[in-house]
Amino acid sequence: MENEKKYLFDKPDNVKRLLHFLYGCCAVLLALDFVIHRHVVHSWENLWGFYPLYGFVGCVVLVLVATWMRTFLMRSEDYYADEGKTEYAETSDDVKNNITKKHGAGSGDDNVDA
Repeated sequence: MENEKKYLFDKPDNVKRLLHFLYGCCAVLLALDFVIHRHVVHSWENLWGFYPLYGFVGCVVLVLVATWMRTFLMRSEDYYADEGKTEYAETSDDVKNNITKKHGAGSGDDNVDA
């Protein structure tokens, strides 16, 4: 196992460096919020840290809506299980056999999945 390839983020120190870099970027952007003049449409956009707060609330709402949607969109683990051949599966097998008979097995000239 000594010859396993080492990747950049396998070392915890590199992960910490990346996190410190991202935290630094966040601090710089937050500090620029005081300096940069924005042309706002609504008065609440003038609030300090409005856009980071707006983005955070938007992400939280997305997660909550996705969790709620999961209740009626989620299928059971064996939803696609092959419990037996359906009528469609038998028909598709017949079609595959007919294609093989018609064109010959191993012709290799067409790019059709048969």
